[in-house]
Amino acid sequence: MSKRDNDLRIRPGRIRDRGARGQKARSFVGQVMCTAKKAGHTGYRFDGAKHNGRGKSRFGRGRFVGVARGLSRTQRRVSIKARIVRHRGARYRSAPLAKRIDYLKRDGVTRDGRDAAMSNRDGNAADERAFASACEDDRHHFRFIISPEDAGSMDDVRAFTRDLMDQAERDLGTQLDWIAVDHWNTDNPHIHVLIRDRADDGKDLVISRDYISRGFRARA
Repeated sequence: MSKRDNDLRIRPGRIRDRGARGQKARSFVGQVMCTAKKAGHTGYRFDGAKHNGRGKSRFGRGRFVGVARGLSRTQRRVSIKARIVRHRGARYRSAPLAKRIDYLKRDGVTRDGRDAAMSNRDGNAADERAFASACEDDRHHFRFIISPEDAGSMDDVRAFTRDLMDQAERDLGTQLDWIAVDHWNTDNPHIHVLIRDRADDGKDLVISRDYISRGFRARA
């Protein structure tokens, strides 16, 4: 062995990402965000970074970032399912709205065994046929299923629904054309709400994703 062989010196360097060429090393938060997006997460970014220099998404009415400031601490747990139903185009897969209303009014869904009836913003019996007819030329309509954990002990579920929709109108900045019916045929009483795709200015009603996924449930 020569003297030169004994001159070996190990100099540790920086640990580098061995991923795809040109890909920057990701922080832990970045890796979590990537995994969350693959799983379908569409909420706020954890790092609060801006998108295209304009901040968080401002598309649609009722952005939750503005609504959240006025929310009190949650007093009840509420499950909400939401769906936007298109009336035409390649993504149209649903039955006509009139058939959906007939299904919601089927026998055996009421608390007292009486025939189911849709109600409106005034607390009166709604004209379901007129509502369905008015929606025909709209681009879409909204379907919500609202299930408060204490629905069974509420004195007036319809009053709760009207209060919730009144608050939604304030959050969205427009009067809403809606009808609703409460169902008692499961272990968890719930309310079906149908909302027309029309704001009070005559334009399409576009509701922010944040409000649909978070704001509406938080108000309930």
